[in-house]
Amino acid sequence: MKQKTLLLFVCILFCSPICLGQYLYDIKFPGLERDQLCQRCTRTFSQKPKEVGFSIQRDGSNNLFFEVNSKQWFYQLFKNPGDGIAIDIVLKDRYDCSIGVMEKRQIKGEIIRPVYSKELHEGLSAFEEDKFRVQIGKLSKNYKGKEVEFNILFLNDKYLCQYYRIFDLKSYQWDLLDMGMYLDSLTYNTKVIDSQDNGSYTLKYKTLKFKIPFEHNKSEYSQEDIKPLYDSLNLTDFNIKKINIRAYASVEGSLERNIELQNQRAKSIVTALQTFQKPTIITEVFTSENWVEFLNDISTTPYHHFKNLSKSEIKNNLRGTTVAELEPSLKNHRKAVITLDLEKKDRYKEMSANALLGLFNQSIGDERIAEAVEIQNSIFEKLKGKQEDPIILEKMDIPEQRKYSQFFNKNWAIRYLLDEAYLLIAYNELKYLEKLAPEDGKVKYNLAALKFKIWKHNIKPIDEEEFKKEIDALAKYGIPQPLINRMFVNFNIIKSEIFMSNGDYINKDKSVAYIHANYKNIPLTDLDYLSLAQYLSFYSNYGKAIELLKDKAKSIDIDEDLLFYYLNLTLVDEQLTKSSDYRTIMLNAINMNQERFCQLFDPFGEGGVAFQLLDNEYLRETYCENCNK
Repeated sequence: MKQKTLLLFVCILFCSPICLGQYLYDIKFPGLERDQLCQRCTRTFSQKPKEVGFSIQRDGSNNLFFEVNSKQWFYQLFKNPGDGIAIDIVLKDRYDCSIGVMEKRQIKGEIIRPVYSKELHEGLSAFEEDKFRVQIGKLSKNYKGKEVEFNILFLNDKYLCQYYRIFDLKSYQWDLLDMGMYLDSLTYNTKVIDSQDNGSYTLKYKTLKFKIPFEHNKSEYSQEDIKPLYDSLNLTDFNIKKINIRAYASVEGSLERNIELQNQRAKSIVTALQTFQKPTIITEVFTSENWVEFLNDISTTPYHHFKNLSKSEIKNNLRGTTVAELEPSLKNHRKAVITLDLEKKDRYKEMSANALLGLFNQSIGDERIAEAVEIQNSIFEKLKGKQEDPIILEKMDIPEQRKYSQFFNKNWAIRYLLDEAYLLIAYNELKYLEKLAPEDGKVKYNLAALKFKIWKHNIKPIDEEEFKKEIDALAKYGIPQPLINRMFVNFNIIKSEIFMSNGDYINKDKSVAYIHANYKNIPLTDLDYLSLAQYLSFYSNYGKAIELLKDKAKSIDIDEDLLFYYLNLTLVDEQLTKSSDYRTIMLNAINMNQERFCQLFDPFGEGGVAFQLLDNEYLRETYCENCNK
């Protein structure tokens, strides 16, 4: 699916050249007559479709380009001889943390020569897919080695009518919500959240998530401590493949001791769990102090004023009777959030694939169905681990009878999950199977899931109304309603793409509205939340994307990428960022990945959202406290 990387926010100037104290070429300022002098420019911006975007880009030779994705809007904006564009070059040095109170200026750097409509029209050319660009200047050698950003001045008859700062929104791939495929139960080929590349895939069968409280100063956990928990999870038929532990310390005491204690606790939990099984457990451990729940919980106590202090100031105040009075809350902050990835125990694991194939065919011939199911699953495990070629599935001797439909269904579902190139083959085979087992809900569900992919990739025409009826009818075959609701959200995701490509913005907005109104009716993974938020942002529904994530952002066990995506969406909101709740969210991000948080304030185009966010004193205070090392 597509990506969108730029957020654009307008700041309109009302000052005069005198208040700027800079050389501004022939740029004029409208003053009190702005409404009249800027009328056409203002109207052009107010009528700009939200899908139209623009930015300033710099190439390897320091040439500066104005980029836009709508040639029509470009010509409307730069229509008359005096319509043009100029660039304000801003240095990060002005935000140095050693500077006390920053000088407030509306033009923050050096203005380069304006470029007007004749030159803009002559220089505009196609660039990449659906993009156009024109060179508007070049960065001088004076800026070599310095961190810079570019703001845009839009001129109407040489009057400065619009001033834009550009913010870079981190881009993630977004796709349809994962529908999985029915094997014995619903199985997901789940894409791991990854902003750096195309992501990786893990075929998951079962995942458990739970919390373990920690006793004060206790760091060692034994098999006896963990056994009641292990038994309660009913893991008799499963091995733990992977464990992820997010261990949190209460905030009193030294950071170093708290992190050391949490690492000891996490490792002792893994050691205790390992005693229950032979296969080695893959382990991931993350440790931090629990600032999120601490700052949330003190809101209703006499210590609520702590929320306005720095972390070091809070720690200095957490002594003696204060710690004792807050202990009822602090004890709840010491815990581990544990996620287990499980895999079915396999008593045939040591057998070769060819031996399993013979045993499977024999079990089918003797109608030992339960045994055949177990053997088929063991073969699947070997395919998952790439120990065997999927061609082995074609050597299974399964009679074409209704009572064996589950084996055909699983074979083609796993073939697709392992390699999406088999999409159309798997779909056609399942269509044939549907005739053999017309009441099998798992077959019908898998057909619908594959049909979405066929539609999305435009592999062959889909009758939309007929498809709607097929999805709706899944309830008759025992498919849970939340899964059906999920499919209808996906239906509208694809429809919105079609409407968008056809320029039908009204119906596109209707599909987006349906998605926003109905996502609450389905259970969502962190990947789903991120994908939906990216989807809404792509269509410039930033408010809806923020609303989608706001409750998740307050959660201590939120996925890191999801939390940082929320920060990208909201850092530009000055009202929101000055709230104590927002500071709590920022401290959560700093605890998760301090380096990544600080990089948000790197220059636009170089990995950051924009260093000009530091005009906001609330953000600058947090930045200077945690990043000025």
